[in-house]
Amino acid sequence: MLPRSSPAANLARWGAPDTWAFAAHTRPSARLKALSGPDGWELVLTGREPEMTSVLVTGGTGRLGRAVVDRLQLAGDDVRILSRRPHSGAGWLVGDLRSGTGVVDAVAGAEVIVHCATTNGRGDIEAAHSIVEAAGAATPHLVFISIVGIDRIPLPYYRAKLAAERIIESSGLPFTILRATQFHQLIGWLFQLQRRLPVLMLPAGFRMQPIDAGEVADRLVELAREPAAGRVPDIAGPQVLELAELARSWLAATGRRRPLVQIPLPGKTAAAYREGAHLAPDLAAGTVTFDQFLVRGAAGDR
Repeated sequence: MLPRSSPAANLARWGAPDTWAFAAHTRPSARLKALSGPDGWELVLTGREPEMTSVLVTGGTGRLGRAVVDRLQLAGDDVRILSRRPHSGAGWLVGDLRSGTGVVDAVAGAEVIVHCATTNGRGDIEAAHSIVEAAGAATPHLVFISIVGIDRIPLPYYRAKLAAERIIESSGLPFTILRATQFHQLIGWLFQLQRRLPVLMLPAGFRMQPIDAGEVADRLVELAREPAAGRVPDIAGPQVLELAELARSWLAATGRRRPLVQIPLPGKTAAAYREGAHLAPDLAAGTVTFDQFLVRGAAGDR
């Protein structure tokens, strides 16, 4: 079997000892052979060429979107990336999801749309409308990434995300919605924002279940390969940890020493976080822990 840490292991998930399917990353008819050589593991395509799928990715310049694009391109798909700004290279399209400019042209001919773009606010509602209206009668499979707990935590951003879900659900398009817990990068970024302070301030009683963005990208690509499934089970990180414990790990990994100051926060939003409305301990499909993420040196990279 492949070592769990080998690059091939992230792509090849089943098969005979020396031949694996692309699994989530390509059609089952395409097969890979994983070979160990002097330069490490190599993947060799041994079967029929993968069937090409036309996929539009929104938010393709963000962390999650980039990871989705990389996986789809590796599988040989016809990948188009929607961005508000021009980029050099094949596949890049210019469009604005909030105004709708350029979105109809971007969506045209796409069999699958993986919608990763976010405005971190009410702009997500406008973006959902733009995607749905542009798709029209073409009925591509719309795969949407959302957030665990948006129906239980009264944050304005979460309300917008929930409204976007409802727009997609009522659109008449074939759709799949996946909710994920917070990315490791977000947790590290929250600590990094306070790097110049003499203390690290934390909301008291908060726990987190962070997940690796690459593992969420893996799941999105799997779902893009499958028929539309509506709301699918959430995906969550491997550990539920006190925010203070995550902070101590971050301080150790970045070589800092700071006292932690835990501040009780009032209100319904803070209460929902303390109650764990953003957690999914029974759906801990992620394998990369926060400590492993920190070892990669990405402690403050959002």
